[in-house]
Amino acid sequence: MAEEDYSPLYQLRRDSSLLGTMNKILVANRGEIPIRIFRTAHELSMNTVAIYSHEDRLSMHRLKADEAYVIGERGQYSPVQAYLAIDEIIKIAVKHNVNMIHPGYGFLSENSEFARKVEENGILWVGPSDTVIDAVGDKVSARNLAYAANVPTVPGTPGPIEDVAQATAFVEEYGYPVIIKAAFGGGGRGMRVVREGDDIEDAFLRASSEAKTAFGNGTVFIERFLDKPKHIEVQLLADNYGNVIHLFERDCSVQRRHQKVVEIAPAKTLPVEVRNAILNDAVKLAKTANYRNAGTAEFLVDSQYRHYFIEINPRIQVEHTITEEITGVDIVAAQIQIAAGASLEQLGLLQEKITTRGFAIQCRITTEDPTKNFQPDTGKIEVYRSSGGNGVRLDGGNGFAGAVISPHYDSMLVKCSTSGSNYEIARRKMIRALVEFRIRGVKTNIPFLLALLTHPVFMTSECWTTFIDDTPELFKMLTSQNRAQKLLAYLGDLAVNGSSIKGQLGLPKLHKEADIPAITDINGDVIDVSIPPPDGWRQFLLEKGPEQFAQQVRAFPGCMIMDTTWRDAHQSLLATRVRTIDLLNIAPATSYALHHAFALECWGGATFDVSMRFLHEDPWQRLRKLRKAVPNIPFSMLLRGANGVAYSSLPDNAIDHFVKQAKDTGVDVFRVFDALNDIEQLKVGVDAVKKAGGVVEATMCYSGDMLKPGKKYNLEYYINLATEIVEMGTHILAVKDMAGTLKPTAAKQLISALRRKFPSLPIHVHTHDSAGTGVASMVACARAGADVVDCAVNSMSGMTSQPSMSAFIASLDGEIETGIPEANAREIDAYWAEMRLLYSCFEADLKGPDPEVYQHEIPGGQLTNLLFQAQQVGLGEKWVETKKAYEAANRLLGDIVKVTPTSKVVGDLAQFMVSNKLSSEDVERLASELDFPDSVLDFFEGLMGTPYGGFPEPLRTNVISGKRRKLTSRPGLTLEPYNIPAIREDLEARFSKVTENDVASYNMYPKVYEAYKKQQELYGDLSVLPTRHFLSPPKIDEEIHVTIEQGKTLIIKCMAVGELSQSSGTREVYFELNGEMRKVTVEDKNAAVETITRPKADAHNPNEIGAPMAGVVVEVRVHENGEVKKGDPIAVLSAMKMEMVISSPVAGRIGQIAVKENDSVDASDLIAKIVKAE
Repeated sequence: MAEEDYSPLYQLRRDSSLLGTMNKILVANRGEIPIRIFRTAHELSMNTVAIYSHEDRLSMHRLKADEAYVIGERGQYSPVQAYLAIDEIIKIAVKHNVNMIHPGYGFLSENSEFARKVEENGILWVGPSDTVIDAVGDKVSARNLAYAANVPTVPGTPGPIEDVAQATAFVEEYGYPVIIKAAFGGGGRGMRVVREGDDIEDAFLRASSEAKTAFGNGTVFIERFLDKPKHIEVQLLADNYGNVIHLFERDCSVQRRHQKVVEIAPAKTLPVEVRNAILNDAVKLAKTANYRNAGTAEFLVDSQYRHYFIEINPRIQVEHTITEEITGVDIVAAQIQIAAGASLEQLGLLQEKITTRGFAIQCRITTEDPTKNFQPDTGKIEVYRSSGGNGVRLDGGNGFAGAVISPHYDSMLVKCSTSGSNYEIARRKMIRALVEFRIRGVKTNIPFLLALLTHPVFMTSECWTTFIDDTPELFKMLTSQNRAQKLLAYLGDLAVNGSSIKGQLGLPKLHKEADIPAITDINGDVIDVSIPPPDGWRQFLLEKGPEQFAQQVRAFPGCMIMDTTWRDAHQSLLATRVRTIDLLNIAPATSYALHHAFALECWGGATFDVSMRFLHEDPWQRLRKLRKAVPNIPFSMLLRGANGVAYSSLPDNAIDHFVKQAKDTGVDVFRVFDALNDIEQLKVGVDAVKKAGGVVEATMCYSGDMLKPGKKYNLEYYINLATEIVEMGTHILAVKDMAGTLKPTAAKQLISALRRKFPSLPIHVHTHDSAGTGVASMVACARAGADVVDCAVNSMSGMTSQPSMSAFIASLDGEIETGIPEANAREIDAYWAEMRLLYSCFEADLKGPDPEVYQHEIPGGQLTNLLFQAQQVGLGEKWVETKKAYEAANRLLGDIVKVTPTSKVVGDLAQFMVSNKLSSEDVERLASELDFPDSVLDFFEGLMGTPYGGFPEPLRTNVISGKRRKLTSRPGLTLEPYNIPAIREDLEARFSKVTENDVASYNMYPKVYEAYKKQQELYGDLSVLPTRHFLSPPKIDEEIHVTIEQGKTLIIKCMAVGELSQSSGTREVYFELNGEMRKVTVEDKNAAVETITRPKADAHNPNEIGAPMAGVVVEVRVHENGEVKKGDPIAVLSAMKMEMVISSPVAGRIGQIAVKENDSVDASDLIAKIVKAE
């Protein structure tokens, strides 16, 4: 080349070269070690050459070299074979005037043929000669070397073994345990420990096979295995003139599968005399072998501090970095200069001058998943943020955002080395450094390394070679939450596909953060709500207990209020969609404004499953956070008796377990009811609350208008029911009017009669304002002697919700005290007025009161949900017809008490009737042939208890004949108790961080809980995301502030949404996260939609089975040509919360299945065809 063709950098290095013409080095390796060598080579003013396989063409080591060349033609070599292609690598070196080749570690670093051919081509080999590699690289030859040097070794075969018979003979002489090792190579491959009772033949064959695959040579030998030894290695340097020094030792005892994980220099626990003996023996071995360049002598030290030589590694080691940190010697620089002819003395490397300073620790950060037996993980690194700072050294390879981790190579991502003046300082620096890493997109072993570094045994550096295998608690790790990237994944999906929250119509109308109103005292001064609130009724309850609490409530000179805004109000108006973050925002203000309230109803009922099912939130986390924010007001929850918060009966111990968890987490008052007013069912919940120490508010459900002549639920019925409840035992008696059919006159009669009957018992009344008479009815209750009534703040009251709090307070002004200043109720309401805008997309569009409720009796909480469900299954335009069908369905079922879950039975049957155009007469006539919704079958089976007056016959018999049994006792008595420890063990095996709360959730809703956990794995904790950003696609360039924990806020900005990838159906969504560019890949669900026209079933042909209504096929239970009997299940259909089994109307053979699982179907779509049996 002409002078002007050289780069300025080349000329600079040429002019400052330390090695003269020996100034170009090729590293025959990949990953981090070439980069490490290049850096030292550049310090020596050398030019560097990288080689790479086709699969490695984007690897970082290629970019760090001055020149880089691909190995062979594309497809000529496999990804690993490329780095083993001796002739091809030498060809590249010769062609490009390379003076030296450094092999790194692994691959060809211990291949004597490669070393020989390098030197035969006039290139300097940075390492020991080929003859020395042969003498020490073979473990059997190394043992012979030890005998010659009079260095102790572990008892083993004098040479390689060729068959299992030789292995068996060795065991017979020396006993178990033994270890079978590959004679060539290292890194833990080709090793098998065999203990008494193990299959030695299998171990021999596996070790030999693995060695052949990894090193091209399946030769193995066998030796005695030492239990719990330490692995100590000595770093050696030798020049070409017979001089050998050591750079002290490293403790490499922390291993997995014989591969080092963490290394320490120097060894902390070695006695001085043992250390000196090992160091002397290492030097003696190197001199005996006429060793040259860098190498490592490895020893085992048993519990009696006896040391045994095991091998010499004739190459640089992965962990050489920590020796460099404690000695200050650049080992790679010494290697290169020794290869160029320098002596140790010329390099200033004399033994008496080599000292250690402090301690150093190295951790190998790998892309492995410790929870899956360290299974290597592959994929693209989405985020890479490394550590640094004082005492931290990083030696990395492909650690950068966008790097693709392939399955072809070693899983090591980066080596992190820390140093300090003592072991403890180095250990703490390592912990700090590991915590600083942020690696997303692939799993890493960082959580495991942190568990290891904080284990008491590691803290004392007493580890042994099988420490990891012997210490299962190391796998109880604090895993990375990956919160930011998961939130971006959710926002990215929202940007591409829009909101997936069920029931959402449109977007929120509030486009800013809601204002938190100021709360004033009686003098009009603004209260600082950031300081702890004043004591409320909860402090009295905690101090005195439930009995005296109830007595004090009864003694209150007026009528107290329970605010339902946090539960039933938004269930009734907004389909239970209000999120935890919006409750927390107003919680401090509420703790002051309502501190004299009887309670806040905030948990249980439908809010429990909806929070997981639709809001992707943990209901227990909601309860804990609210309890912390409002410590002074009692919390009330809705408990469905023997159902807990589920829709059918559960084993009694599941109810006990759930209630205890609820009480311990923050619930004070338990409003316990049974949907059929079945005392036996009610008692299960009541007893559970008593055991847990909560306030029992046993409840009778008010159904219909008791003033209507001939109504079976009349005043006498309620007095008799209340008497049974009181005899059972309760702290408070509650009346729950779910539909708002308690008229003022009826309220006066009922509460007056109860007060006369039970003068010392507190009475609590709940209603809905569906007919517009709620305030009048609650005023009548207060005047008749009720102690507590339910209200909601003004903006969350009325219609299907509870009566207005302000209206109730105003109606009693000057007559009956409520304890809540009306001004404070109005102040709080300002916030909830904005919440109605924020959650406008869930409004049921109810325009005003509906006195028709006295006819259809649909509970307020259900009416909104029922309207949503009707819209979801295509019955939105038939809402008036659905309400009439609800009346008819109620009559068919025997005029039952309607509250969850029985109200759901009536609603499901009503939708079923409308969808299939069935009249009451049709249902009664065709009952034995129809595929009723599961909830209807559950009811008639008796899983919800027994209705007052019994089941309607013969309808019950016809509906469940051949499908269900008839229960004649309480359902819970027929259920096996849950094995709660076993359930927890199962959940722990499937999900991380399982608590007793999780077990309780799973017991209530197994499928919902599992779906929630899967959603959480995808998107993390979404409860921290502000609601308008949870429901609306992010706007370009709009900042989103998300506080994920105290003092930690993410600032997110959506920058762009990429074009659709036609091959994958995905889009890239680009974000700024705290000013750093991030990218997520999102499936465009609209791009993958296919329009499918399904055939309809012939309604007049019993051999064609159609979908009874629109929904999703969740299960297909038959296969084509399979035999079926009449009544056998064909498929399961789901529509919102309703599931139904579609059964065969005839016996025969399945001729065609027209659907598969997860298919969406419309009413009458063909499900299957039956070939009728002859």
